Amino acid sequence: MQIKTAFSMIKLTVIGVIATTLIACGPEKQTSATTEAAQQQTYKWKMVTSWPKNFTGLGTSAEKFASLVSEMSAGRLKIKVYGAGELVPALQVFDAVSQGTAEMGHSSAYYWKGKTPAAQFFTTVPFGLTAQEMNGWIYHGGGLELWQELYAPFNLIPLAAGNTGVQMGGWFNKEINSVNDLQGLKMRIPGLGGEVLKRAGGTPVMLAGGEVFTSLQTGVIDATEWVGPYNDLAFGLHKAAKYYYYPGWHEPGSMMEITVNKNAFNALPKDLQTILEVAAKASNVDMMAEFTAQNKSALTELVDKHGVELRALPNDVLATLRDVSKEVVAEIAAADPASQKVYDSYIKYRDSVVKYHAISEQSFINAR
Repeated sequence: MQIKTAFSMIKLTVIGVIATTLIACGPEKQTSATTEAAQQQTYKWKMVTSWPKNFTGLGTSAEKFASLVSEMSAGRLKIKVYGAGELVPALQVFDAVSQGTAEMGHSSAYYWKGKTPAAQFFTTVPFGLTAQEMNGWIYHGGGLELWQELYAPFNLIPLAAGNTGVQMGGWFNKEINSVNDLQGLKMRIPGLGGEVLKRAGGTPVMLAGGEVFTSLQTGVIDATEWVGPYNDLAFGLHKAAKYYYYPGWHEPGSMMEITVNKNAFNALPKDLQTILEVAAKASNVDMMAEFTAQNKSALTELVDKHGVELRALPNDVLATLRDVSKEVVAEIAAADPASQKVYDSYIKYRDSVVKYHAISEQSFINAR
């Protein structure tokens, strides 16, 4: 009985000491200790992409992002990058990150139009915003907030992560001399551009990057757009088609995205969250600079070394595609409230920035 009483007294004493210590620490010291523990923890994440492993420009951008995050976090957040098909197929990145199979994804939003049609606006719109204008809308025109709102039901946080600039019109195995040449044309072209081609009489085909060359070479498709000289040369598309057309009416400033699983993001301490956001912005700037620097030399090689026939799309073809684009984009926007909301913001911004750039960027380039 005495032993049991002594034990009880010791137990009560220990509990009292613990309680006194916690009270002495106070809420601020307890929070500080928790924060310090979180800052010492290391995280290992997976990033799935829609690009072949280390593919020029797109795949390498994902790798550079992961390396930058590791360096900025002093190794506390390490991200392993998976190429298309290594962990999940190229066009299942959205689902994989949403469901938590991977913490992050690197892709393009227009691939997810089947999930939510409004996603297409966050990659590009035919005859829409250039890369510079797109950044303005995303960061200072309300675009990012709309993007976050759109992805929230899917447990995703979107981040802008690069831009290819104005793309090329694509590779063709037949000449395009008039609108009639678009009739029945089987072309790999995603997003809103594909819908426009369909309305103009063509047949859009959805293919992941790794399938483009073989499909063009074997005649499964008659034409394809991919990105621009830098990426197209890396894919060897000049070996599968004769004519290279410009401009990329369908993709005037194609933005890449990083998607982050919301639960995983919220589990990070604040400083690592900020590192992810800042690294994504750095990637956004770096990709545009890389494509600007590399496209010019790649195009010279395609024409001078490989004998590619560089062609301008006829003005009447561009005029028809521009008119059709206005109709198609407006109809898609009207189909659901989310698309209409994004469309209204996008078009309002586009109309105002086009007026300004007519007397600034465009005027200067013409004068130069």
